[in-house]
Amino acid sequence: MENTTVEILLVEDNPNDAELTLRAMKKNNLANKVVHLKDGADALDYIFCTGAYAARDKNQKPKVILLDLKMPKVDGIEVLRAVKGDERTRSIPVVMLTSSNEDPDVKTCYDLGANSYIVKPVGFENFTKVVAELGMYWVLINQPPGG
Repeated sequence: MENTTVEILLVEDNPNDAELTLRAMKKNNLANKVVHLKDGADALDYIFCTGAYAARDKNQKPKVILLDLKMPKVDGIEVLRAVKGDERTRSIPVVMLTSSNEDPDVKTCYDLGANSYIVKPVGFENFTKVVAELGMYWVLINQPPGG
């Protein structure tokens, strides 16, 4: 993986949702550029090159972070707050991909700088379609700053 640019950082603690997401990415030839982490603490270590990821190249930033809201250790809101609160990572798009459609969660995420808030669709077909479209948009269509 050291020679591969990570384009999508998937932070998802639900193994079923993670598997569906990775399957949808693979179907659209994006899976080899995805790193999947299971909790917010690992995500922060990965993004900021600390802990187990201290040797990771700080210049290799993902093109997009797909971030679950409710996770163990550190929740998605805290990860979002850290990413958008640091000038080194502020420009990385963060897409909240969650099952919560509660207004306070949506508002908080946008107030903290989330680029998008997507409620996970129910059903395999709808879920994989949404994830594939997300991946294609953020990796292939979106123009990042300085890109």
